[in-house]
Amino acid sequence: MTVSENALTRREWVALACSIGLVPLNSTMIAVAIPAIAQDLAAAPGALVQWLVTSYLLVNIVAQSPAGKLGDRWGHARTLALGQLVFALGSVIGFLAHALPLLVAARVLMALGGAIIVPSAMATVRLRVPEAQRARGFGMFGAVMGLSAAIGPLVGGEVAMRFGWSALFLVNIAPLAVAGSLSRRNGQWPWQQDPATRKVARFDVFGSVLLGMGLTLVVIGARTPSLGLPVVVAGLATLFAFAWWERRVADPVVDLKLFTRRAFAAGTLIVGLQNFAMYALLFELPLVFSHSFGATSAESGRALLALTLAMVLGSGIGGRIAGRFGLRKAAVIGASIALAGGAVLVRLPLTSVMGAFPALVLLGFGLGLTTPAANATLMSAVHAGESGMASAASSTVRYLGGIAGVAVVSAMASGQDLLVAHEQGAVIFALALAIALALAALIPHKAGAATPRV
Repeated sequence: MTVSENALTRREWVALACSIGLVPLNSTMIAVAIPAIAQDLAAAPGALVQWLVTSYLLVNIVAQSPAGKLGDRWGHARTLALGQLVFALGSVIGFLAHALPLLVAARVLMALGGAIIVPSAMATVRLRVPEAQRARGFGMFGAVMGLSAAIGPLVGGEVAMRFGWSALFLVNIAPLAVAGSLSRRNGQWPWQQDPATRKVARFDVFGSVLLGMGLTLVVIGARTPSLGLPVVVAGLATLFAFAWWERRVADPVVDLKLFTRRAFAAGTLIVGLQNFAMYALLFELPLVFSHSFGATSAESGRALLALTLAMVLGSGIGGRIAGRFGLRKAAVIGASIALAGGAVLVRLPLTSVMGAFPALVLLGFGLGLTTPAANATLMSAVHAGESGMASAASSTVRYLGGIAGVAVVSAMASGQDLLVAHEQGAVIFALALAIALALAALIPHKAGAATPRV
């Protein structure tokens, strides 16, 4: 079958966009409803954040790699359909839930569905989009995910105010129904399609358990100051055992040899380092604005919206630049603009919320420009049968970068003035962006140069 015959149709692009946009939308949409949920369920808002927000994030991280491997073995169309069904089940349970345990279970199911959706969606682009258009496809994905995250609080606030917080879960049903119906190909539903499977050894269950335990301990330790270093060390030790095991198993859940390929390692680390800086600032700046300038949550939200909307714009443009001028140029230009934004935050003392706007716009636009080229590079550096695993590995690194950034901010902000902590942290974040720029110079000009020979 030729590339043109196998290329994604417009219907399938819309279906993928509907599916992948739900993941960031639901990670931010529920935040504004926490007070109402806490009042209805007679629970402390802080505990709800830990259970509803952290559980969603944690399951997304832990389940990514096994889900990506499942897609490589079972077929990405089938796996994507499975993720949609799991997400829909969690949404229905969340709508009906009137007790915290059931609500947490709904969020866990939704996170699991999202973790299944994302690797298979990215792998589908890798497998079915021609090389010259691949960066543009990833740019569209970046724009959809960024826009979904940005409008999440706006949608959540309106829906919760007008129809109650339970209605937030019904928001997911329409996009899932559209995605499922548009995914039909050749008169078949996704789960009826024949997967392009390969003969492999038994699924690496033990490796998946080790990876899940290690990531869970690292995330909990990083996000819970009272547990802190011992839990993180235990998690790192478990991940070391995972790495030892993966080198010896016949068909690993994550083939660590992927990271010996320069293009894959560079693309993945660029995404991880930039997320490290971005999520740290998303967590830190509202605290600085509030405590130092007396800013309201609405004023802080508008400042951060400048960053996210600039990312959306950059993602759309970045894919086009990469397709026309090459991956390396797009990545270097984007990483340079992002570093310029980080440098402004270092050099320009904050005196007001508005003072941060230019830096945040630069940073967001640069991140948006870089991401499509980085994703196209890392996905082109793997064989077709490794697409789901590679996508999941890069997504896990992206999440871990964000968690590390938040952990650094939490550590630096404790026991000192927040403006001083910001000035110190901005230097660290700018250094991460500088390393990302150096890595951008290492990626190939064209995707085909990164594709390994069979």
